[in-house]
Amino acid sequence: MPVPILLVTGFLGAGKTTLVNRILQQADGRRIAAVINDFGAINIDAELIAGAEDGVVSLANGCICCSLEGDLLRTLSNLLRRTPRPEAIVIETSGVADPNDIIRNLMDPVIWHEAPLETVLCVVDAAAPEASLGDPLFLSQLRTADLLAVSKGDLIDRPSLDKRCRSLSQINRRAALVEAPGGDIPLDLVFPEVGTPRERTTRPKRPSVDRFESFNWMSSEPISLAGFQQVVGRLASRLVRAKGFLATIEKPDCRYLFQLAGGRATLAPVDRDELGQGTRIVFIAEIGRITSAEIDEAMSRAGRHL
Repeated sequence: MPVPILLVTGFLGAGKTTLVNRILQQADGRRIAAVINDFGAINIDAELIAGAEDGVVSLANGCICCSLEGDLLRTLSNLLRRTPRPEAIVIETSGVADPNDIIRNLMDPVIWHEAPLETVLCVVDAAAPEASLGDPLFLSQLRTADLLAVSKGDLIDRPSLDKRCRSLSQINRRAALVEAPGGDIPLDLVFPEVGTPRERTTRPKRPSVDRFESFNWMSSEPISLAGFQQVVGRLASRLVRAKGFLATIEKPDCRYLFQLAGGRATLAPVDRDELGQGTRIVFIAEIGRITSAEIDEAMSRAGRHL
């Protein structure tokens, strides 16, 4: 199975490491590998360390941390060869790094096949001076993101926080924006879990009671790729994330991994034997923006499209 990558970017002091800490603490049994710049900043309690070797710290909850040194692609290749293999990888960039350079490296065909870039998340300090919004590096980090996580909102009043969020949304209109106090963020937004193949069904589940809900759609039958692309075009503006595996009428011998984040959709072939049969997609949206009935109707139409 492909191992999804979350790329965490943001300016110096924005709260990137705090957010990575929270992801590791809330792994809930998932084997997450964190590639970080500084071990010293990661809050690893001594009793949680299960072992350390070759520059990798293993945690008792199944997660691991390794230092971002030298060639990124070599680091990722080493992680993917580990046993057991990670289920997800988080890369925390330096606060002075342009994420576009890292994204270009992650587009390497060999890495992309095994570990596709799933989400680019930019952590934004809500209390940073207004002038920082004009910094070229910060703008590059912000515009590259699929998801904006606004930290330190408790340091300013609510009207100022709302104003800052509006400014950020105007700079990057396609990215979803979520407040992340203390680095807390729903993991389903960055690593959506796709349900196991069963009969066709929509099942609402709320990854964050306050803001988001998700719907799993499954079918044992292949669907039309052209019909599915039309569905994505109609629904994309109301979705925060979507992810899943497709079996298509047009290419019955191929399976596809579908990703939608920040209005950007990708479709890549994956090993058929790893994915079983049928189609399964998880759709995530703000509560009230879409219904399970709408998703079921649209996807059922895609199944009938020829």
